[in-house]
Amino acid sequence: MTSSPPPAEPTYADRVYRSSAGMVGGALLLALIAWIGGDALIRGEGRTPWLALAGVLLAVPVIVAFALRPAVFAGEDRLRIRNPFRTITLPWAAVAEVRAGYSSEVFTQEGAKYQLWAVPVSLRQRKRASRRQMQTAQDDPHGRTSVTADVSDSRARVAPADQTVADLRELAERNASRPGAQGEPQIRWAYEVVAPAVAGAVLLIVLLAIG
Repeated sequence: MTSSPPPAEPTYADRVYRSSAGMVGGALLLALIAWIGGDALIRGEGRTPWLALAGVLLAVPVIVAFALRPAVFAGEDRLRIRNPFRTITLPWAAVAEVRAGYSSEVFTQEGAKYQLWAVPVSLRQRKRASRRQMQTAQDDPHGRTSVTADVSDSRARVAPADQTVADLRELAERNASRPGAQGEPQIRWAYEVVAPAVAGAVLLIVLLAIG
């Protein structure tokens, strides 16, 4: 009688962290560029359509890079950081520290530092979270909690960026020893963003130079 193989470990989708404000702002800017640029391309005369084309080629990739592209993907084996012009893949074993000061950052075991563009730090949100903590302490100076209190209550008293950093730090500590979490950092440039932006900048410079 043959024994059945052990069940495979379940796989879970990566946690994805983005800046909602950045995405909304980026979408609005793209709509504005489409409106203004489209009007100039259709109704413009002389060099105006070419200048509009160069401006759109330059502006759209930059807006996408800084507003829509940034994201952080946290899986069981690695952390993938999609910044404006680079994608950094860090196996959890290569992560030494994740912290949030004036910006969210991850440090590798070799001392390299990478900023998490998708997790912006808001001092206003920190002050609001601090006020909630002080209010909670005043309501219950002995630190008692009711039986209905849950994890969501404690998360509400922490700024979103700080909570995200705490989640990533926990994932790094828990998964660093996994066999699939070993390896070296990998960095890839986002040429699909850089190339059209450079093309738009060159075209704009040429048009302005020739008058």
